[in-house]
Amino acid sequence: LDVSMDTWDFSYTCLVSLWLHRFYIYCVVAFGISIWIIIQFTTTKTKKKVTEAISIASEGIEDKLVNGYATLQAKEVYVAGVKIFYGSQTGTAKKFATGLAEAIISLNLPVEVISMGDYDPDDCLAEETTSRNICVFLVATYTDGQPTESAAWFCKWLGEAANDFRFGKTYLKGLRYAVFGLGNSVYVDHYNTVGRSIDRWLWMLSASRIMTRAEGDCNVAQSKHGSIEADFEAWKAKFLSRLQALCRGEKKPCSGKCKKGRCKSSRKQSKESSDHEHGTSEHENTEAEELFETSSEEEADAEEAGGTNAVVDVEDLGNIMSHMKKAKVLLLGLSVRARDPHVGGHSDPAHLGWVPVTISTIKTTTSYKLIGSHSGVKLCRWTKSMLRGRGGCYKHTFYGIESHRCMEATPSLACANKCVFCWRHHTNPVGTEWRWKMDQPEMILQEAIENHRNMIKQFKGVSGVKADRFEEAMTAKHCALSLVGEPIMYPEINRFVKLLHQHSISSFLVTNAQFPDEIRNLEPVTQLYVSVDASTKESLKRIDRPLFKDFWQRFLDSLKALSEKQQRTVYRLTLVKAWNVDELKAYADLIALGKPDFVEVKGVTYCGESSASNLTMANVPWHEEVVRFVQELADLVPDYEIACEHEHSNCLLIAHKKVRL
Repeated sequence: LDVSMDTWDFSYTCLVSLWLHRFYIYCVVAFGISIWIIIQFTTTKTKKKVTEAISIASEGIEDKLVNGYATLQAKEVYVAGVKIFYGSQTGTAKKFATGLAEAIISLNLPVEVISMGDYDPDDCLAEETTSRNICVFLVATYTDGQPTESAAWFCKWLGEAANDFRFGKTYLKGLRYAVFGLGNSVYVDHYNTVGRSIDRWLWMLSASRIMTRAEGDCNVAQSKHGSIEADFEAWKAKFLSRLQALCRGEKKPCSGKCKKGRCKSSRKQSKESSDHEHGTSEHENTEAEELFETSSEEEADAEEAGGTNAVVDVEDLGNIMSHMKKAKVLLLGLSVRARDPHVGGHSDPAHLGWVPVTISTIKTTTSYKLIGSHSGVKLCRWTKSMLRGRGGCYKHTFYGIESHRCMEATPSLACANKCVFCWRHHTNPVGTEWRWKMDQPEMILQEAIENHRNMIKQFKGVSGVKADRFEEAMTAKHCALSLVGEPIMYPEINRFVKLLHQHSISSFLVTNAQFPDEIRNLEPVTQLYVSVDASTKESLKRIDRPLFKDFWQRFLDSLKALSEKQQRTVYRLTLVKAWNVDELKAYADLIALGKPDFVEVKGVTYCGESSASNLTMANVPWHEEVVRFVQELADLVPDYEIACEHEHSNCLLIAHKKVRL
């Protein structure tokens, strides 16, 4: 008990002592906490200084690190360099390009000055989407609104790419560019058309403007700054300022989502007037600080029209131009007249004034070279490809046809079908019989060869074109009568084919299997094609949409007529996914009926949206699906076997065993 009491007394004494001296204890604790806070603050500040020092040192040595040993992340580069493309005839654009390059060099940026005539956009332009370069285009407008000789091929390629659905709308996404056009407002109708076109085409391919297009004017009376040199200097100052901002990583003022391609920055942009088109000055309507700029007001209309002045391969058309809607209404009326000659009050074809109107419509929306009142010729993209030493089309792989020596033509623009996959988007007239004023075959062939040679001549000096192939291409050795329409409708088709052969030009003629009598009466061609787009009456009606009421009987009679021909014959099957790919047995029966020497099976080519068709990319079969279809079809026709394949064209060839070499 005594021990317990002593322990309690000691504890009690300690607690009382602590309580009595609690002020001193609080002070000690507060002092300790203050010391801890000071130590933590000092340590954190020291670590931050060390980190900054390491970062500075890293930036100083990052350019000296050797590949394979570098462990530090490279500093982000916003602008890797500048490429200046110029198209010049008198040397002004070249002089401007050189002056701009000297100014850019002073900013310690790599710069390259390139003549458009020495540049291959097909091979190189897409690389600029990831190069972080800024592309500057200084382009002059030459005679009649055309590009200069050195820029002709570049502009032709870019215009075709912008309207070619196979390139896609995002082909040049990531490319950053600026355009300065050189022109003379004295020529009101063609003022700076080349610069405007290049700006529009680049935008159509999703390239990004870093600043609004500018236009220099050689007409000192109308020039915004008194001369084209002053116009350029004013634009150059603004460009260099914009370039420095981009180098610092500043975001572009334009969101890239401008409606119809018009650049609308956050600050107020000047509004371009269209007074040039009316012969008056546009400069009075622009703000002083933006006198040298244009916001491409006119390109909105051109966008809606799809660029009617562009050089467009009809077979490469993507989205059909909206201005064609009016033309289609016209053509619809023409097709009615073709079926009923009494519509309009005239039964004499010579008085049907709609033929020139139709031809004019086609001419303004395609790259056809029209001949007379009902014929046409056109340069195929495979011809261009082979001129440059590249591959040819499937006819080259299957039959040895040299694509650069092939002429694509037709003596009849009219057709008796309105196929859902028509790559002409039904811009040509339709009819069931010949109702045109007929041109003579000698004239058609002469002008076809002449126009073909003139189109080939445009490739002289183009980058990548092989000199030997260019010389060979000047003499056509083959004619593909498959451009558009129904060649066999032409009343003098036999004379026309005979003329081709007399000129040592082989002939491949394609017909849509609606004219059996004409097939029987046709004299031998090098190879006679019949389009077999479906194997049942119902599917043929849905796909080909023929004008004849007895289309199915005509179709079968055409195949029977083909079997009677003592010459090389071909079936052409176009596979449309979800439309005609499940009719293998019926196709085999049709092959037995017509007994063709060859069967070409090709996946349908999607040609963009059209009010005349509801096909989409989902209807285009993969090449593997086409191969599988052909393999299964070949198993059903024991006298045939797979002979060849052209994957790029999504096409395979089935050949009769009798033609095996």
